[in-house]
Amino acid sequence: MKAAPQSLTTQILERVMKRAQGAQVVLGQSESTPVSFENDKLKSVRVQEGTSVSVRVILDGKVGSYATSDLDDVDSVVTSALEAAEHGSKAYYEFPGRAAALQAVKLFDQGIVNLTKAEMVRMGEEMVALVKQYDSNIVVNAGVTKTAGQLWFVNSAGQECFVESSSYSAGVFGQRTRGTDILWAGDGQGWRQRTLDHVAIARKAVEKFRLAEKNAPMESGACPVVFTPHGAYVLLYPLELGVNGKNVVKGDSPLKGKLGQKIADEQLTIVDDPLIDYASSSGSFDGEGVPHRVTPIVKDGVLASFLYDLDAAGRAGTTSTGHGPGCGTTNVLIEEGRTPYEQMVKSIDCGLLVEGVMGFGQSNIISGAFSVNVSLGYKIEKGQIVGRVKDVMLAGNAYDALKAIAAIGREREWVGGSLLTPAIQVEKLSVVSKK
Repeated sequence: MKAAPQSLTTQILERVMKRAQGAQVVLGQSESTPVSFENDKLKSVRVQEGTSVSVRVILDGKVGSYATSDLDDVDSVVTSALEAAEHGSKAYYEFPGRAAALQAVKLFDQGIVNLTKAEMVRMGEEMVALVKQYDSNIVVNAGVTKTAGQLWFVNSAGQECFVESSSYSAGVFGQRTRGTDILWAGDGQGWRQRTLDHVAIARKAVEKFRLAEKNAPMESGACPVVFTPHGAYVLLYPLELGVNGKNVVKGDSPLKGKLGQKIADEQLTIVDDPLIDYASSSGSFDGEGVPHRVTPIVKDGVLASFLYDLDAAGRAGTTSTGHGPGCGTTNVLIEEGRTPYEQMVKSIDCGLLVEGVMGFGQSNIISGAFSVNVSLGYKIEKGQIVGRVKDVMLAGNAYDALKAIAAIGREREWVGGSLLTPAIQVEKLSVVSKK
């Protein structure tokens, strides 16, 4: 890259605008250091650097996009973006102008940058050792990664932004094999500040193995189901697809036309908040230069908003909510309930605790329907977790389940750095045992 990033973005924009009616240019640089452990041992310590640029243009009423990591030939970048627009889709929007003020959000922590490779190796070793200390037969994989990056954004309407960010993640996962019985479990977390507790992450992983020491037979039938914060994905993912403005505009979302209507139990309140300091999906603006803001999705069970990027908003005749490009969520926050997690479990005579599932791809997800294998779940019997369930499927509809919420937990937990949720108890769902 011959020019400085800021001048290069301006250079590309100026050249594109000789033909285009509108354009945006985004250039990002990053340096990542992943430390990985495989089969109980240190596998690699690497440093990865990357630079990329993406250009979006509006030319004669059509939109074209081009992205590349080869920044040596500016003319080629410009030509490719313009050619993409010649065959692009109709432009339903204009690029946003300069924002009066963007809300400051903390995304960078020098402490992450200062983290040494030796310290990261030590963290990985400690996580592996904690799991092996519990059960030496568990084969353990672990990882610690730090990343620092910069992003330059400029568009033809005068919007200019610069972001410096950092991220930090740690996780440990293991496989325990007993004859033909194979269990895979673990825990991980990401954040933009060096506050993660790798020891606590390893202890959570150990607890999942501890609860699975015994196998508990589960009979087929309808029963109460508790979704842990990790397991709540089963209920929340279809809802995220449902409020995605692209799906609403296309008519694929079952929530189209239901704004202001009750779609869930009144205990449920969900907010999309991209303005939380150091959360993984936070930022002052989205990928299209639209200022970020807090957006209520569900309020006391009532559908409050859809999420729009510039294109979907233009097609819908509304304005972007700052969820571009793609209309996806940022940080999703589920409001805590009144029921302690322990009380939730104690209230169940016979039921299922879901930590993780697999097989979503076989479900009609956007409709809310799911039929998934429980990859990690536990049987609840007489108010106690008595063991791990095997060869069990969970079936139902997420929207029906959200209307049948029996309790929402009082304690919330970050999942992956961008979902903050408590446990959620559903009155009944269909459980199918394969044995």
